[in-house]
Amino acid sequence: MGCFPCSGDGDTSVKKPTKKIFQTNNHQYKRVDQAQPKQGGHGFKSWKVAEMQGKTPNNRPCDVHGRNQNCFFPDKKVEYSDSDGKTGGAKAQRFKFDQLIAATEDFKEDHFLGEGGFGKVYKGHLEDTGEIVAIKQLDPNGCQGVREFVVEVQTLSKADHANLVKLIGCCAEGDQRLLVYEYMALGSLEDHLFDAWPNQKPLDWNIRMKIAAGAARGLEYLHDKMKPPIIYRDLKCSNILLGEGYHPKLSDFGLAKVGPSGDKTHVSTRVMGTYGYCAPDYAMTGQLTFKSDIYSFGVVLLEIITGRRAIDYTKSASEQNLVAWARPLFKDRKKFYKMADPALDGHYPIRSLYQALAIAAMCVQEKPNMRPPIVDIVTALNYLASLKYDPEIEPPIRKSSKSSSQKSRNDDEEPGNGDGNDTTEFED
Repeated sequence: MGCFPCSGDGDTSVKKPTKKIFQTNNHQYKRVDQAQPKQGGHGFKSWKVAEMQGKTPNNRPCDVHGRNQNCFFPDKKVEYSDSDGKTGGAKAQRFKFDQLIAATEDFKEDHFLGEGGFGKVYKGHLEDTGEIVAIKQLDPNGCQGVREFVVEVQTLSKADHANLVKLIGCCAEGDQRLLVYEYMALGSLEDHLFDAWPNQKPLDWNIRMKIAAGAARGLEYLHDKMKPPIIYRDLKCSNILLGEGYHPKLSDFGLAKVGPSGDKTHVSTRVMGTYGYCAPDYAMTGQLTFKSDIYSFGVVLLEIITGRRAIDYTKSASEQNLVAWARPLFKDRKKFYKMADPALDGHYPIRSLYQALAIAAMCVQEKPNMRPPIVDIVTALNYLASLKYDPEIEPPIRKSSKSSSQKSRNDDEEPGNGDGNDTTEFED
């Protein structure tokens, strides 16, 4: 879960994390061993950005919210009301720390799945029910604390949606803060797009649209159906988890905020999130709106389509920022094919590519009022996900074959009129 201010430049001194692959229960998983930044760096885990009023997590008197670090584990007991203990119609369980020690065999290395801003995540086996779960343990020296723990519990305890990860329970015993979730067998979307293990097949076009549509439905639930409505504030590929059949679910809600209500148009708050996903208007003003999430969703959709990271310092300067790289290409539909992930090897429907890129382009508009509401995005992506592409029937799009791609463009009704504003309209 990202918890760092999302404005400012990336820290190029941070090394890319290394991966280890291991096999368990007929599934492959990747464990990310977080690389340490070079001496003099910010001390943040991989690919994060921080500007904490001149202080880093390893050298600061207070955390990212300006609280004294001792308040990660306050003496006062954190209370959770029964009204917040509902998850999918069932009361969230209160686990004892000994139960979670047993579930993970004392947090054995073999059970380690990954690490984020909150802390380490382990695969566990609950002895009482036999259920396989994911257990997230708060790192007292990390960048998040009790506040994020409480927000996560409160948000997920009130949520009940097929595209939001299910909170099974929590543990707040002594200095320990742990969250217990349903186990998502296929890991994160980030794993499949950018960190695939050897010989793993890339996600095909149909699966990518299924994931995009499911993530949009999860965001729609937060924005339009939860009471009060919630601004996610941390939408990114690593927070989209995948279950069997690549069913996507949003996870990590420690940065979530209750959205504006009544006559209010925004929530004023400290700028938090992950660099590359933050809306520029939010990063500059601290005014958080539902359209801030829409921008982040547009970045994720671009990552799904292009196979490129939101920020990638291994590329040339002009290509390091995904949105900045894509904007000139949005203006000329003849260049749209250049944005398709090379891993697709041309196996995608050209018309659907245009439509998906049109959606992404609208979401990452610089002016927030120009971004579409989430309900329109869901409608458009549900439609694209329903169009099943069959590579056995439709020939692949080859970048070297101008005549083939030109014929496809002439045969299809395309969004826009080629005047540079063609990505501002959805195509039916």
